[in-house]
Amino acid sequence: MALHIVTMASALMLGAITPVAIVGCAPASSAPVADGRERVTLGGKTFLLELAADDATRVRGLSGRDEIAADGGMLFVFPRSQRLEFVMRDCLVDIDIIFVDGTGRITAMHEMKVEPPRREDEPKTDDPRLDRYEARLPRYSSRYDAQFAIELRGGTIATLSPRPEAGERVNLDVVRLKRLAR
Repeated sequence: MALHIVTMASALMLGAITPVAIVGCAPASSAPVADGRERVTLGGKTFLLELAADDATRVRGLSGRDEIAADGGMLFVFPRSQRLEFVMRDCLVDIDIIFVDGTGRITAMHEMKVEPPRREDEPKTDDPRLDRYEARLPRYSSRYDAQFAIELRGGTIATLSPRPEAGERVNLDVVRLKRLAR
């Protein structure tokens, strides 16, 4: 149920897709939690999000998980703002994603659906350009430059009130979070 994401520079090396950044909706707030998580409020609901601030954690994302807690998910933090894409690589559950730019504004939101697993005729390759499994996965774009991405349990965005909208600000401590990105 996790997404695999990497930067375009890493994509050739790791065989992954461009990274995605996601942000929450207004009104929202964030605060660090001792165990490497971030408390983020979106649409009046508080989420305890795992931080993904390095390449290995961002690439692994929520892949392979068979559930996401109703108040859980992941906050992806990237070293720089750029157009990002996520895929549902090896994900077992649906995921909602919110992309957020470097100032904390939502650039895009998507409902990402589980994709069929890798088939025997789709062997893993070191070159994503030659990987048939990677090629068939839908890409979910930030549409504009983004530096954060928030992944939540599938169907969560539709239940938030107020519902987040593109252009709204998420109250993330963007300065502190950017310093964490590796």
